[in-house]
Amino acid sequence: MTKYKIEQEAEKCIGCGACVALCPDNWELEGGKAKPTKKDVDELGCNEEAAKVCPVECIKIVEVKKGK
Repeated sequence: MTKYKIEQEAEKCIGCGACVALCPDNWELEGGKAKPTKKDVDELGCNEEAAKVCPVECIKIVEVKKGK
């Protein structure tokens, strides 16, 4: 089964809220910075869109393949 890991360079985040607006199920603003509520997800869903619109490109999604 393939899973995904959301990686974020929090120090680069400018707190614009674009990821929160596009993917409120998994992103929130805390202390003026965005952060994912879950870093390990089974499906990309709106997280992929959140990564694409990030103006400072601090969101990366990595595919994690589990062994059999």
